[in-house]
Amino acid sequence: MADAKPDNAITLERSRRFSVAPMMDWTDRHCRFLHRLLTRHSLLFTEMVNSGAIVHGDAERHLRFDRCEYPVALQLGGSNPAELAEATRIAHSFGYDEINLNVGCPSDRVQSGRFGACLMAEPDLVADCVLAMRDATDRPVTVKCRIGIDDQDTEESLDRFADAMVAAGVDALYVHARKAWLQGLSPKENRTIPPLDYPRVHRLAKRLRPLPTMINGGIETLDQAVEHLDHMDGVMLGRAAYHNPMLLAEVDARVFGDPRAVPDLPAIMQRMADYAEGQLREGVRLNNIARHMLGLANGRPGARQFRQIMSVDACRPEAGPEVFFRALAVVEDRALAAVG
Repeated sequence: MADAKPDNAITLERSRRFSVAPMMDWTDRHCRFLHRLLTRHSLLFTEMVNSGAIVHGDAERHLRFDRCEYPVALQLGGSNPAELAEATRIAHSFGYDEINLNVGCPSDRVQSGRFGACLMAEPDLVADCVLAMRDATDRPVTVKCRIGIDDQDTEESLDRFADAMVAAGVDALYVHARKAWLQGLSPKENRTIPPLDYPRVHRLAKRLRPLPTMINGGIETLDQAVEHLDHMDGVMLGRAAYHNPMLLAEVDARVFGDPRAVPDLPAIMQRMADYAEGQLREGVRLNNIARHMLGLANGRPGARQFRQIMSVDACRPEAGPEVFFRALAVVEDRALAAVG
């Protein structure tokens, strides 16, 4: 269970100006520790956690996080209002800043459990879920959705869905600016093939004000993110932030107006080594941490060898934090050679 929040925690509304998207198998607590080294202010999200896994499984394993991750939001998946309420009650005691309901994931296993993007077709049920979750916590309850699914009209259907969320008292909406095609496209294809419709999300945000509305989907650079902030209350980046984590090092200055320097690569590697030492004592394998760090040297001479060391050597049973410094040395040596 997380410790009490730091007294100087920034407001959630401000942190939503930039967030890192919840991504299954990616945004675990080790990933969030790294991302928090790079940005003090952005809102970080957990992976989606099935409400049943919390209610009937090991809640501590699914929900524990480090106090340094604040501000941090939990994303739940589910469609049973009573179960979601119980999961929210349990999660409340762990101290999350926000509880978010996934209504956007298009994977087959999610659909078979009747949650994720397929719930876009059932706004009344999602509203019941939001109401139940709100009754279980005093923390903000939010929803992440698509602009529609399959052959839905993204004007009428999205407005109807959003209005149902507002009536249920939702505290904010995160909108992925693509439809999800539940038949005929894989989850990977659903991230790229359905066309992006940013103007539709901009119109929705204007219509819903003052409800905070954030945009997600296909945003690759901070320049693009900042442009969206002319229309939206916040921007959410997913794979771009994960695969190129040093992008996050610019967020505090460009999005939040905080010019303080963030750690450089050597300092980040040292902090992650110190973190890994503690995690190894708890039985965590080094590769479970190193896999989130592969993109730290992107764009630098030696980046390919850096990734190779971090991905291959970190998988060895005896691997320890010295792997991080071996990878760093390659980049530093290449940099010295370039100036020499």
